[in-house]
Order: sequence, then C-alpha cells, then structure tokens
Amino acid sequence: MPASFRKNSRSIHLWLSLVIFIPVVIVIASGLLLQVKKEFDWIQPPTQKGQNSAPTLSFGEVLDAVKQIPQANLNNWDDIDRLDVRPGKGIIKVRGKNHWEVQLNAQTGDVLQVAYRRTDTIEAIHDGSWFFEGAKLWLFLPAAFLLFVLWVTGLVMLYTTLKSKYRKKKYRQPLNNS
Repeated sequence: MPASFRKNSRSIHLWLSLVIFIPVVIVIASGLLLQVKKEFDWIQPPTQKGQNSAPTLSFGEVLDAVKQIPQANLNNWDDIDRLDVRPGKGIIKVRGKNHWEVQLNAQTGDVLQVAYRRTDTIEAIHDGSWFFEGAKLWLFLPAAFLLFVLWVTGLVMLYTTLKSKYRKKKYRQPLNNS
C-alpha cells in the first residue's frame, strides 16, 4: 500500500474520532447501563411473582387497581403506556407514560410492587431519540456509520503497521546471522 494511503487513513481516523466522540460515548455509557438493567433495581424494577396461572382480572379491574396508587398517578387509560401480562409469573405489569410501573397479581389485583422504571429513558438516550426529534436518524445513525469507517481505517493502520514491522524484521535478520 502506498504511504499516502496510510497517512490518509490516519488523518481520517483522527478527525472522524473527534467528530463522533460525544455520540459514541453516549451510546457506550447507556449501552452499559442497559446490559446490567436486570442487575440493578434502580434501572429496572425486578419482576415479582404472583399466582402461577392465567390472569382473571378484567381491564376495568386493572385500571381500578392502579388508580388507588397515588405515586403512580395513573388515573385513566390515557396515562398508561402498556400492559405487560406474564401468565407464567402470574402478574400484570402496568407501565405508565410517566415511567412508573405497577405490578399486580393477575388473579387478585393485589399490588405487588410500585417503582419508577428508568429503562425506557436510558433506551431513548441510547438510540438518540431522547435528545430531539430526528437525532436518532440525523445524528446517531451517521455517527454509527462513521464509527464503522473508523473501524476500517483502524484495520488499515493495523495492517500497514504490522506489514512494515514484518518487512523491517525480515531485512534485519541476515545482518544478525553474520
């Protein structure tokens, strides 16, 4: 490979790494938190266990149960983002748009746990959508593409460095044998 190719690779590598530094640090840090989300209750509340059978609560009973919890502030269906029904664990997780999670016993409607869930916020930070509309597509996606280019230029630098060291070693060997 010509020396100019190696020099250009180094220059591209340097400048791209400076351009994507902040988005990549955000993706790495949030990704690390997401990797350990089940290990820390602060990130994602642990799933409780109810009676191990099919749910018998109606949607009305689910809403009535979560309305009784003031800190969750879930007063109607507009406040609720989703229901996560786990028949094998006997629970229904009610996740609010405000990131509060209420876990109910799917048979009795008893509240098993009320906790703030940070996972969704961390996921939004991870993919860039938390910052502003379009950050995911116009900032984090290009940063991912540029990170791939960094990887390629890094491989070029590694290859050319190893090739150069091999050549130097090869030419020095006859001198050492005499």
